[in-house]
Amino acid sequence: MQKKHDPNSKLIAENRRARFDYFIESEIEAGIVLTGSEVKALRTGQSNIAESYASVEGGELWLINGYIASLQQAGVFGHEERRRRKLLVSKRELSRLWQAVGREGMTIVPLRMYFNDRGIVKLALGVAKGKKVADKRDTEAKRDWNRQKQRLLKQG
Repeated sequence: MQKKHDPNSKLIAENRRARFDYFIESEIEAGIVLTGSEVKALRTGQSNIAESYASVEGGELWLINGYIASLQQAGVFGHEERRRRKLLVSKRELSRLWQAVGREGMTIVPLRMYFNDRGIVKLALGVAKGKKVADKRDTEAKRDWNRQKQRLLKQG
């Protein structure tokens, strides 16, 4: 049985570089606190999470350096483009993230920002460990080999 495509669900921004630079150990979904002008800007797809990261500070989770373009129509009620935005997760997930960052030396990397099926903005976060240069080369070699293997299989 096929799922119906929901017009509300839509990918806003993706951090494609994250999987190249980090080993993603686990993923969690977080809500994000936004103003009205930010949501309207996201509906037009004007955002970037490539240079952003998440941090646990003062018992709260924050998205730092995430870019959401400002709207001209918002006028004086606009927003700051690179402001810190609060992320919403449960207390259990927050404590798990805090331990991963503090004890294990992990990083919290945003992977995707999207509208879910109810039209609410969500952020997929990855708990990640940084890759060394040799690991990056190995990942690239595997990807190239898989691409070449697919071409050979296609040719028959």
